[in-house]
Amino acid sequence: MKMSKERGRVLVVEDDEAQRTLLCGFLARQGFEASSASSGAEALAKLKGESWDLALLDFRLPDMDGLEALSQIRRIQPEIPVIFITAFGTIEVAVNAMKAGASDFLTKPIDLDILLLSMDRIGEKAALIQENRELRERLAERYRPSNIIYGSPQMEEVLGIVARVAPSSSTVLIRGESGTGKELIAAAIHYASPRHEKPFIKVNCSALPETLLESELFGHERGAFTGALQRRIGRLEAADGGTLFLDEVGDLPPQIQTKLLRFLQGKEFERLGSNTPIQVDVRIIAATHRDLEAAVKEGGLRQDLYYRLQVIPIFLPPLRERREDIPPLIDHFLRKYSERDGKEISGVSPEARHFLLTYDYPGNVRELENVVERAVVLCRRGVITLGDLPLPLREAKVQNSALEQSGLPLAVANLEKDLILQALQANNGNQSGAARSLGISERVLRYKIRKYDLKRR
Repeated sequence: MKMSKERGRVLVVEDDEAQRTLLCGFLARQGFEASSASSGAEALAKLKGESWDLALLDFRLPDMDGLEALSQIRRIQPEIPVIFITAFGTIEVAVNAMKAGASDFLTKPIDLDILLLSMDRIGEKAALIQENRELRERLAERYRPSNIIYGSPQMEEVLGIVARVAPSSSTVLIRGESGTGKELIAAAIHYASPRHEKPFIKVNCSALPETLLESELFGHERGAFTGALQRRIGRLEAADGGTLFLDEVGDLPPQIQTKLLRFLQGKEFERLGSNTPIQVDVRIIAATHRDLEAAVKEGGLRQDLYYRLQVIPIFLPPLRERREDIPPLIDHFLRKYSERDGKEISGVSPEARHFLLTYDYPGNVRELENVVERAVVLCRRGVITLGDLPLPLREAKVQNSALEQSGLPLAVANLEKDLILQALQANNGNQSGAARSLGISERVLRYKIRKYDLKRR
């Protein structure tokens, strides 16, 4: 509610009749619906029976003081903003009022212009809170596990795990190739959890250099490093009460691994440039496409951090291993981008659909979405055809089809041919050098060159 521009219901709680009349008349002229109460008990009775957008509350009432009245108002309508008004304005009274939850504190005689400014500010804050609440509700609906598009038993199993782990605060590690939907699953866990009204904050651990990443995660104090002109709250602190999603956690530098491990063990950390521990309640969900076991063996990842992250592991199989998901995903992306671009596309031709269903998608769901989006943009006939699909995809499919039809001998021949060409190129066409690098005789190499007709190439 924007107090100065939209009608709002204001309750004026004031024992002085002249002040009540003045305030109610002024608010009515500004377009508000104003009502009044001369005591705390009368105000509480009106609050129990009706809904109000704002209360103007005298700090001294005949039957109770303002702090007691505010406490009882909060029990009836917890979210109503309250502006205290008093003729006995002191710093101590103002501090006590704000500590008790008042939105503002004004002294008599009331400057009506300042009152309007205060109401505007409170209204804008209330509107922002409402917008954030609606956004969280939309996000919760969007990431509800039942709204995730799938058709395979593998994803059915994954979403079953999501439903079981969401109510807990345990750390989750989501593994899978790039583009399989790890962030989507992390969001589904958060928005199905008791933390869903708190922040869901994402950090890509591979996107920032080490110094910036440490500041992004843990924050810094003024002067912690060159250019740190003021204190910065890190994303871990900003996520208090909610969830921090660490994407590509396998790329964390060693120093940050140590600080993250300490947080996972004790739920506390320090900002850069500070020795003061900060405690927050944050759930960690991590994701990676890397082989973490190999990283532990090679020394790139701390073993103790690995075990702390992998409390609840979730594996997302690549799209080529859950092909039942491809048809519903095609239809979903087709509707999404057709509606976005205002195009009437009835479907996909049988030939194009066959390509889409049998392609291996090294980029997984992300690649499929990009392919469908491109096809929708280029489509001119109302039906997506082979010509609307990317040429590299069609060429890759032809090569895969040839391999499927001809089997292992052709695959071996193609590999041998490529190795010979690479050896010749590396040796500037010198056959003796190429033969040595391949570990074969020059005579065998000449035979292979004739066999595969490589002289022209």
